[in-house]
Amino acid sequence: MNLGILYATLAFFCWGLFPLYFHALGEVPPQEILAHRMLWSLLFLVIVLTVRQQWKWLPRVVRQPRILASFVASALLLTANWFIYIWSVNHGHVIDASLGYFINPLINVLLGLVVLNEKLRRGQWIAMALAASGVAWLTWQAGELPWIALILGITFGGYGLLRKTAALAALEGLSLETMILFPLALAYVLWLSWHGQNTFLNTAHDSTRWLLAAAGPITAIPLLLFAAGARKIPMAVLGLIQYLSPTMQALLGVWVFHEAFPAARLAGFLVIWTALILYVLEGLWVSRRNSAPA
Repeated sequence: MNLGILYATLAFFCWGLFPLYFHALGEVPPQEILAHRMLWSLLFLVIVLTVRQQWKWLPRVVRQPRILASFVASALLLTANWFIYIWSVNHGHVIDASLGYFINPLINVLLGLVVLNEKLRRGQWIAMALAASGVAWLTWQAGELPWIALILGITFGGYGLLRKTAALAALEGLSLETMILFPLALAYVLWLSWHGQNTFLNTAHDSTRWLLAAAGPITAIPLLLFAAGARKIPMAVLGLIQYLSPTMQALLGVWVFHEAFPAARLAGFLVIWTALILYVLEGLWVSRRNSAPA
């Protein structure tokens, strides 16, 4: 279990540093970063699958249209999530992006209610109401919906819902998703090259090229660590560790990128954080009660 906690912590720590990585690619348009992330991720995953001799799943999946269709849907949700996140970091909205991952567990609960017809306990209803009031406050004081946070939370929640019932494990699933996205990403990069707009080829900075090429391992390694850790520790522990990532991102937004975080905005975050604390504590209490001897 200790090794599982280490793996999961390293995964969320890596994800927490993502704003630094995408900010370092500020000269590259978000859609081009996204395309390169798909291309280099697939290359890295192909190497990993080859080294591990883990290709037997692919012929079976290709012959099952329903599985392919579900992964097309998850690939599209993942693309939307990646693009909005990259755009938000490179346009000074790191704190807004972190909020999306703070509210993601509560969106998962809401999706379970709406899509899977799951029943909510009283504590979960209270947590949902608190979170909704926090979002309403942020909307009122900003004069607009916190759309970045909501889109990130909803797309990642929808992605998680599809992967929850997916027929493939994390490594194979991400590999299939990047295979699905690869033709579009390659066509876009070739189009950029044809028009002399491919930053990878035209940039004067070798560091930019290395950072774009690093998108493969930077995307895949945290996922592999997460998958390894998730198999070794209880979901309640994993749920607590997951808040490391958005916490780091929010702190980077304030301390490194100097984004505005006035008291009115802090109040909305505090309400949402209170909802999360209630949600986690209620889940731990129910888990402990259910595991207690009769």
